[in-house]
Amino acid sequence: MKKNSGISLEEVLNSTKVYHNLSVPELVEIAIKRKEGRLTNTGALLVTTGKYTGRSPNDKYIVYDPSVAESIAWGNVNQPFDQEKFVILYQDVLHYLSEKELFVFDGFAGADELFRLPISVINEFAWHNLFAHQLFIRPTPEDLTPHKAQFTIVSAPGFKASPDLHGTKSETFIIINYEKQIVLIGGTEYAGEMKKSIFSVMNTLLPEKNVLPMHCSANIGKDKDVALFFGLSGTGKTTLSADPNRFLIGDDEHGWCDAGIFNMEGGCYAKCIHLNAESEPQIFHSIRFGAVLENAVVSEITREPDYDDNSLTENTRTAYPIEHIENAIIPGVAGHPRVIIFLTADAFGVLPPISRLTKEQAMYHFLSGYTSKLAGTERGVTKPVATFSTCFGAPFLPLRPSVYAELLGKKIEEHQANVYLVNTGWSGGPYGVGKRMNLEYTRTMITAAITGELEKFAFEPDPFFGLLVPQFCPGVPREILNPRNTWENTRAYDEQADELAARFIINFEQLASHNPEVKDLMMKDFTITT
Repeated sequence: MKKNSGISLEEVLNSTKVYHNLSVPELVEIAIKRKEGRLTNTGALLVTTGKYTGRSPNDKYIVYDPSVAESIAWGNVNQPFDQEKFVILYQDVLHYLSEKELFVFDGFAGADELFRLPISVINEFAWHNLFAHQLFIRPTPEDLTPHKAQFTIVSAPGFKASPDLHGTKSETFIIINYEKQIVLIGGTEYAGEMKKSIFSVMNTLLPEKNVLPMHCSANIGKDKDVALFFGLSGTGKTTLSADPNRFLIGDDEHGWCDAGIFNMEGGCYAKCIHLNAESEPQIFHSIRFGAVLENAVVSEITREPDYDDNSLTENTRTAYPIEHIENAIIPGVAGHPRVIIFLTADAFGVLPPISRLTKEQAMYHFLSGYTSKLAGTERGVTKPVATFSTCFGAPFLPLRPSVYAELLGKKIEEHQANVYLVNTGWSGGPYGVGKRMNLEYTRTMITAAITGELEKFAFEPDPFFGLLVPQFCPGVPREILNPRNTWENTRAYDEQADELAARFIINFEQLASHNPEVKDLMMKDFTITT
């Protein structure tokens, strides 16, 4: 096969050794044999991802072609990639893979059969294929017979791009080509790029079907009461939705259609830093055979992980099938949510630990998406950085933010969902001075919101942000409900609150200047005070 000759993906798969839809034990055995990983004391497969231990947002692109030219919100997040450069890069990757053993997983994204996307994942590494097997929705034997992928991930972490030749910014690339229905990944071993690229694809396709794609976790109670948890990585989506008193629907990505919500995935991808059995038992006990454990440090003798050791990265992760959670709902389909939680890790330490939002405030905070990028979740992030991520998922939203916000507003109104803003960040001072919110208090407040207990007590507006703050919550010290009371220096609190409120205003003005249509979504009576 000549290097300069054109080659198709089908030809590559026919020219080399390919393992199709291997079982978990088979993939684990091969990964260990190839020295891609080793077992921990619980049977999880321990792997390392090299120098890239988080996502590479600056190396993520969408091929610019007529089919998506008018619909994609082009910019720093959705960077256009030249069609001709893609052909060159794609051919070089295919030639590279034609000399490798390959692993193929055929499955789906989307638990609702009306909206699920058939996908194939082609990997250079056995452990990457295990990751795909556990994170996406696994097919039944009957599903495989008619399976025809509508999108294919081609992952070649060992291939390094040449910016001068291929038009990339670095050796790393994550490129979505909607016309070819291909996701091309290379130059990084971080497995999370695969799941997030398909999430981006779903975020493009679902709104056309009147389905709201959401960067959120979800659970459901015995009374069929569904709760959603929006938030960026590290804000608590996985931790807070894994509630032993409720049933898990999914931990990260969902769709909201006319019938209710559905999980887009078949597994969970949880952060492991400072993980312990007491505070997060469901996640802790899910890290067993079949799970992938990324970048954790383990004892050479006992193979026991030290989840407090961040010497490799703060972004230690585990990927496991949702079946590892005993009270998971399978398939991940449920009714409409009664309660929506917006999770924010406030590095300023000035937002209330919980507050109720009006519909207009909910729209505002959804469009703002204020939080902090936590250490390790992206390359180069070593400490919490205050940021605004539109719709709590800007890195994965190819369309204009108004598309998602309008769908959310309609569904909140139609189904009368209550919306709360929950600060899982800092209290008593900003990052470096204050402390992270007490997890048990956060769980208690969220439970009170979901059960309706919180609504029995008075709410008063916060003077800086207009948020409706409960004056009492059973099981939570009254003084922490007002964040100003937790600061030793109240003048310093006022200054920090002023600064954050000003950032909200500036961010929304910038958002509206680039997306004028968002102004039409906001009610005239909503204001944020400074």
